[in-house]
Amino acid sequence: MGLLRDELLKSIWHAFTALDVDQSGKVSKSQLKVLSHNLCTVMKVPHDPVALEEHFKDDDEGPVSNQGYMPYLNRFILDKVRDNFDILEFNNVCWTLCFKKNINMSHLLISNDDAFKVWCIFNFLSEDRYPLVIITEEIEYFLRKLMEAMGGIWNQERFDDYKLMLNRKQQCPSAWELIELVGMGHFSKGMNRQTLSMGISEVFQELILDVLRQGYMMKKGHKRKNWTERWFVLGPNSMSYYVSEDLTDKKGEILLDRNCCVESLPDKEGKKCLFIVKCSDKSFEISTSDKKRKQEWIQAIQTCIQLLRLGLPSPHREARLRRRELRQKQQAEQGELEERMRLLQIANENKHRQLESMTKVRQQMEEQVAQKSSELEQYLQRVRELEDMYHRLEDALEDERQARQDEETMRKLQTRLLEEESAKRAELEQIHLQQQRAISQTQAEKQELESDRLAKEMALQAAMLQLESLERERHGALEQYEEVRMKLEQAANKTKSWKDKVAKHEGLVRLIQPGDKGPQRMTNWGPAAFTDTELDLRKKSWQERKNHNQSSQ
Repeated sequence: MGLLRDELLKSIWHAFTALDVDQSGKVSKSQLKVLSHNLCTVMKVPHDPVALEEHFKDDDEGPVSNQGYMPYLNRFILDKVRDNFDILEFNNVCWTLCFKKNINMSHLLISNDDAFKVWCIFNFLSEDRYPLVIITEEIEYFLRKLMEAMGGIWNQERFDDYKLMLNRKQQCPSAWELIELVGMGHFSKGMNRQTLSMGISEVFQELILDVLRQGYMMKKGHKRKNWTERWFVLGPNSMSYYVSEDLTDKKGEILLDRNCCVESLPDKEGKKCLFIVKCSDKSFEISTSDKKRKQEWIQAIQTCIQLLRLGLPSPHREARLRRRELRQKQQAEQGELEERMRLLQIANENKHRQLESMTKVRQQMEEQVAQKSSELEQYLQRVRELEDMYHRLEDALEDERQARQDEETMRKLQTRLLEEESAKRAELEQIHLQQQRAISQTQAEKQELESDRLAKEMALQAAMLQLESLERERHGALEQYEEVRMKLEQAANKTKSWKDKVAKHEGLVRLIQPGDKGPQRMTNWGPAAFTDTELDLRKKSWQERKNHNQSSQ
């Protein structure tokens, strides 16, 4: 009864919508009275106008809404419906109320009766939601059956073009659009009107009237035992037979139930291709024109009996339910897939943002490394210049030694100053060795900087601070050295130029000299300066060496 109610509501919805002229969702009470009376009459339900008046007693003036009519329709009409009314007559009443207001039949290739059948087929195949529409899968199912009934060839390419047009419109066809699609002959080109009408009737009988099979066969009488040709129509629970295929003169009906059976019979009485349908009260012997038709009829009747035993609907109704379940399953899977895709897209966007952030960090690191590399290259360039300067200083010292040998007689009076100069030169060589070790240490620091650039940046800043401290100490030492140089300049005029060079570059030597990691004694003259005590010790040591050399000579 649930399926029947859904189908009845679809037809009633068309009728109600036709009465709603301004499409406001409301119909006047007078029109609802007429609609209710017609529905009760055709469905053989007692009409109770008092109940209608009582239901809408608070709305006597204006129109009555659809929401207000539905409770009345369910309670006083549909709840009282039984299976003893003609469903076609019911559909025809609803069709009469709505078709003239929705479609013009003058330009179509089909008759009003054919349009009514297409309308019924639409209600059967449409979705159970309002406003009623039919999806493309059900349109294809109907058109394929129509082409098969007409003996035509299905044109998939043409239907694909039609589906593409529907997708562009982004809406499903209504009943009137389906009637116009069939009536314009878009998918039945080359077929005449009679063939199209016969095809619509055959599909209508199968889907709406539940006709599983029909055709002429010979039937043996029960009283006179004679054989008569009859037009048989097989339904889900009965097998009716008529005088002819126009179905005007019904001669009888074979009621099928779960206890019936159908069996094949051997040829007898000059009749071939026999089979018998056994029911609880009587049996029916039937003869077909050939073995193929006999087997098809036996199989069709067995299918009906099996469906009755299982309590299942007719095959095409079962197929419709399966198609809807499959669509619902596909929609659910599509929803899950879309949700997964949405989550994957969100994750992908997060990863993309993380990648962009990492890319920016990497660019910043590369810029910092390039900057530090440039600073390191400048530092190494200064070291190379200093090394070159020390090489030149060594050459100058060698020349100075050679000049001393030539001027030994003239420098006897300046021995003390020359010894001090020699001591200073030895100290300078020691500083040069320390500078070489500093250069090696700088190269190791470069390798460490390449492996861990970020950590080396802070080390480089610390080195720069240490260099600035050394530079300040160098200035103090330079001032002290200048005083010593002035004393030496009075005693050694020929070596003044070289000592100036040494004093000039003494700061560069001390600029990159790594500081002692141990505790340092701070003086007013810097770490490299001599204290007065140290200077006296050096003078004493120099005097002893001088006396020793003179005694050895």
